[in-house]
Amino acid sequence: MNATIRTATEDDLPTIHDLVRELAIYEKAEHELVATLDDYRQDFKAGIFQCLVAEREKEVVGMCLYYITYSTWKGKMMYLEDFVVREQMRQQGIGQLLFDAFLAKAQQLNCRLAKWQVFDWNEPAIRFYEKNKATIEKGWWNGKIFFK
Repeated sequence: MNATIRTATEDDLPTIHDLVRELAIYEKAEHELVATLDDYRQDFKAGIFQCLVAEREKEVVGMCLYYITYSTWKGKMMYLEDFVVREQMRQQGIGQLLFDAFLAKAQQLNCRLAKWQVFDWNEPAIRFYEKNKATIEKGWWNGKIFFK
């Protein structure tokens, strides 16, 4: 396995957006992806999110998009919004490299917690997280309100 993990740049945003679309298709929710590439550019420049990318032979093949948030009980935490490796590149250790880099970044920033969501039907992802000693909470329900 030959992949490099690096911090994303603005030039990576089109590929990152494509990877998010690939994830949305996998989750059978492509119609819910309404954030545009222009939205990504604006919000990336504003520092709203950051991203790590996995690159193989000068091509981005995976990414972790994250941001700092706060837990009133634990303090500063890093939230992993999306984590995806191109389907044809899976099972090659790239996801593990990305996840390890994400966790290292959270520790480097003195976060007390890293958090994310996973669908209950996504068994491969659940197994991956459990293999990494993650706690998968099953008692919390998500709440949200859409403004647009």
